[in-house]
Amino acid sequence: MKKVLAAVVTMAMTMSLLTACGSTAASADDTAADATEVTTDETAEAETPVEEAADEAEVAEASQSEALADGVLTVGTNAEFPPFEYVDDNGEADGFDMALCRAIGEKLGVEVKVENMEFASLVSSIGSKIDIAAAGMTVTDERKESVDFSNPYYEAVQYVIVPADSDIATADDLKDKTIGVQLGTTGDFIAEDYTSNVAQYNKAVDAVNDLVNGKVDLVIIDKNPALVFETKFEGKVKVIEGAQFGFETEEYAIAMPKGDTALADAINGAIDELKADGTFDELVKTYIEAE
Repeated sequence: MKKVLAAVVTMAMTMSLLTACGSTAASADDTAADATEVTTDETAEAETPVEEAADEAEVAEASQSEALADGVLTVGTNAEFPPFEYVDDNGEADGFDMALCRAIGEKLGVEVKVENMEFASLVSSIGSKIDIAAAGMTVTDERKESVDFSNPYYEAVQYVIVPADSDIATADDLKDKTIGVQLGTTGDFIAEDYTSNVAQYNKAVDAVNDLVNGKVDLVIIDKNPALVFETKFEGKVKVIEGAQFGFETEEYAIAMPKGDTALADAINGAIDELKADGTFDELVKTYIEAE
């Protein structure tokens, strides 16, 4: 009987010990699991600022135009279109458009470099040789197929330059005449509506020189350059407002790579600031109204 009782007691003690060990192991496992969960949560929390910083960097990179990333904005122009662009006495490209672009560069904190080239090559050079083009360029649907434009900054209209003694006065008088134009300009497109005798020039002044020398009957060009040439060739030519021929007004804008919204936003923002602080109006007075 004592042996049986001893066996029962021994078995009870053994079961008690096993139960205690099981509870201890379970507690240890639970503690380890809790520690793992805390560590994982802490790691996740620690990684969150890094991920946010990476996201912010991606956003900043997306909002930065490649054209501005190197700190230089290369502007293409044709310095044969006064007062918007011309070569000054120091051999440098100047004029309203160049002054506007330099002012934009200051607002954006970048250096402005100017490349003087033929007008007809400007659009095709954007995104390769130059970042943007500013050359008294009219916004047209045809050009929009290749480039984007800034918000318009100037409204213009075509004028007609004729010899001082010319009797040309209406649209009908333009028919079948020999018309001088600067290649690739609005005047070039308009002339085709009136005649097949279109003389195209890389420089507007060459067209006016040929007008004075009797090689063309008239020249179609923007208002402001027309007024400049009227002064330069005083007594030899006269200008006629485009409205007399039914020419519509047009808008000048800066051309830039298609799809570069970051660059467009930056340039439009700079122009808005220049208008707001009075710089734009000062440039108009200096370069356009002074003419």
